[in-house]
Amino acid sequence: MKRLFSLLVLTTTLLSGAGIQWEKDFDTALAKAKALDRPLFFVFSRHSCKWCRHLEATTFQNAEVIERLNGKFVNVIAYTDDGDYVPQELWSPGTPALWFLEGSGEAMFPAIPGAVGAADFLKATDIVLQAYEEQRRQ
Repeated sequence: MKRLFSLLVLTTTLLSGAGIQWEKDFDTALAKAKALDRPLFFVFSRHSCKWCRHLEATTFQNAEVIERLNGKFVNVIAYTDDGDYVPQELWSPGTPALWFLEGSGEAMFPAIPGAVGAADFLKATDIVLQAYEEQRRQ
């Protein structure tokens, strides 16, 4: 019985760590992005949003997306219906809105609106990472 319980705990721990590593506080995420010299990926979301739930159930469950976001970005998500902090300049009338930001918090590109498929999302991150690298070399 103890062996089964230990196996269950280990499996649960491994599975829970397999998703995107989200920061919950924007300012903490911004400081972490600066310290790690990584771009910040910011999601403006809502629990009651059908397309936000779709994005989380599809693209954000893709293994390559998870690996890319956890390895190359600092990720933060803000839920408007939880009252999470959203900088005024990143507020959007629709959700989800996906932002890629510099370590300063400045938007690198306009927000990507709506639920984006994994392949298109990965192409977008390629463009962001290339632009981020080019900016660092200047």
